[in-house]
Amino acid sequence: MSTVGLILLAAFGVALLLFLVIKTKLQAFLALLVVSYIIGLLSGMSPSEVLQAVNDGMGGTVAEVAVIIGVGSMFGEILKASGGAERLAMTLMDKFGEKRVNWALMLTGVIISIPVFLDVAFVILIPILYSLAQKTKKSLLFFAIPLLAGLAVTHSFVPPTPGPIAVSSLLDANLGWVILFGLIAGIPAAILAGPVFGTFISKKMHVEVPKEMLENMAEEARGKEYDKELPSFKMIASLILLPLLLILLNTFSSAIFGEDSTARSILTFIGNPGVALTITALLAIYFLGTRRGYSKEDLQQIATKGLEPAGIIILITGAGGVFGEVLVATGIGDVIANTMTNLNMPIIVFAFLVASAVRIAQGSATVAMVTAASLISPVIGNLGIEGPMLALLVITIASGATIASHVNDSGFWMVSRFLGLSEKDTLKSWTVMETIIALVGFGVSLLISIFI
Repeated sequence: MSTVGLILLAAFGVALLLFLVIKTKLQAFLALLVVSYIIGLLSGMSPSEVLQAVNDGMGGTVAEVAVIIGVGSMFGEILKASGGAERLAMTLMDKFGEKRVNWALMLTGVIISIPVFLDVAFVILIPILYSLAQKTKKSLLFFAIPLLAGLAVTHSFVPPTPGPIAVSSLLDANLGWVILFGLIAGIPAAILAGPVFGTFISKKMHVEVPKEMLENMAEEARGKEYDKELPSFKMIASLILLPLLLILLNTFSSAIFGEDSTARSILTFIGNPGVALTITALLAIYFLGTRRGYSKEDLQQIATKGLEPAGIIILITGAGGVFGEVLVATGIGDVIANTMTNLNMPIIVFAFLVASAVRIAQGSATVAMVTAASLISPVIGNLGIEGPMLALLVITIASGATIASHVNDSGFWMVSRFLGLSEKDTLKSWTVMETIIALVGFGVSLLISIFI
């Protein structure tokens, strides 16, 4: 097929994917598979070649992410069941004091979203926001925006959350570098989108606690007696940060120890993301479960429940790997690389624009990340991109996939409901907050790319 034909075929593939997800409401996993089959056959590949590409793409991708996402989800569920999120928030608010409670909430969001999904963490912590708003008479947004910014930044930028894990797998990026760049880009993004923007928007919009939510506040706010039942802050913080530390040590062990060093071999093993999370999950089961009186049956039920949301994320990521493998096999990856070179467009800009376009069109950040990474992955080999630059591309794609959350995103409606906001006010607050995170993340990534 000619170059023009392959470009048109790639554009048709993305358009078809968006049509299937947006108009027909076909599940993203099925939509990615269907588009992969169609693109492969239309490009002139034989049916057997298409099937081989599908097998290679699915197997290679899922093998890397299944353990990480699966074990990470179990860890998050145990943390949720133990009350770890509430303990983290309450301790940080005590440390920061009443005047800087919005900064404490931002930091809570950044930390707790490492093991716990954004929507789950927000639902767990929203009663604390209601209580603060009632007590201080300030706008609910003064507290909610910093928390949401912290949650959103980590959810998008810092493994082992599913989004950056999926993109890292598709681009074959080192997770240690992804964590490092995610924190470098995420901290200023969280500050600007959280306490800074939250203070500004709360002065423009005074939001009261929704009346229908007031009835449940006393129980959820957790009094002093119940507070004693929560796990310790040091325990929660240590468990959350442990896998990040092990993964980072693995990444930088080659610069510290020699190739034949026993210490390096040990760090390489325990710093493998799957092993690091397995160690953490086992420690969490013991310290947050067994030692606190949970039965074996209770712990099994909690761990199994944690796997429920993990399954679909793993499958969507696998289907994204299929899409990328088909693009490689058809030669579309070569065409995209050549087109970018001719246009003199940096790959980091292209990645951001693709992820942003898909995000705005269909709403799901996960689908936007996977689609953008699938389109970028065939280009990487042609351009000779490797090492830290791959990790930077992960953050760039995550930034684009965070931008402009609006009415086609489930997160938009979650925030609207729990904060009692109209669609217009949700756009002014939540949507702007997400866009600030995206633009700051992209800006920092672009700046770092100059030096690597």
